[in-house]
Amino acid sequence: MAKKKAEITVEDKLRALYNLQLVDMRIDEIRNVRGELPLEVEDLEAEVAGLEKRLNNLGIEVTAYEDEIKTKKSGIESSKELIKKYSEQQKSVRNNREYESLNKEVEYQELEIQLAEKQIKQLKALIEQKNEAVAETTTKLEERKNHLQHKKNELDAILAETQKEEDVLLQKSKEFATKADERLVTAYQRIRSSVKNGLAIVSVERGASGGSFFTIPPQVQMEIASRKKIITDEHSGRILVDKELADEQEAFMQGVFTGK
Repeated sequence: MAKKKAEITVEDKLRALYNLQLVDMRIDEIRNVRGELPLEVEDLEAEVAGLEKRLNNLGIEVTAYEDEIKTKKSGIESSKELIKKYSEQQKSVRNNREYESLNKEVEYQELEIQLAEKQIKQLKALIEQKNEAVAETTTKLEERKNHLQHKKNELDAILAETQKEEDVLLQKSKEFATKADERLVTAYQRIRSSVKNGLAIVSVERGASGGSFFTIPPQVQMEIASRKKIITDEHSGRILVDKELADEQEAFMQGVFTGK
């Protein structure tokens, strides 16, 4: 004859739920140690990427200005060749009209040279400005990269120290959640997410629920101590357990956390 499966009592569920909370609080502590580091690393990575993009854009702009200067210089050389050509032609003209026509062409090319030289000067000034921006951005980029590496190393060290423990605790959290009863765990998670300190299940101390000044009637305290049904605090909505059960589970879980 097959053995009848042992029934999970309310007390078993309360113990499992209290264990679950202790595990979840421990996970919270681990994550608090990391603090804002993961977000800081993400922000720094985005800033570094932005600076690298700016540096690349500045480089493209400088190259474009340098190419334009080359074009202007080439134009100056072409104008000089034309001036030389027209000056030679002036030596063999037959009348003043032809001479003046060639003279206008020379003057026009001289103006083209002056304009190109002025534009080259402006382009060089722009290149100087961009190079200053490149130097400033490069310095800032190196500083941000160093800061990012420092933060990454800090985060990696914390992760190496805590990730293994967190993985074990997350598995424990699942185990205790299974033992505690699905509906009870759902209620626990809802309460836990709505209170500041994350405590969804608290013990009765000095006639009041933990962290509360509202006295619990003696009859209700007796019901809590009997561990026969789930009782919640009418003021905070937290699930209540007796102090003895809480102390026992804290001692038990301390052994789990330390591996003893």
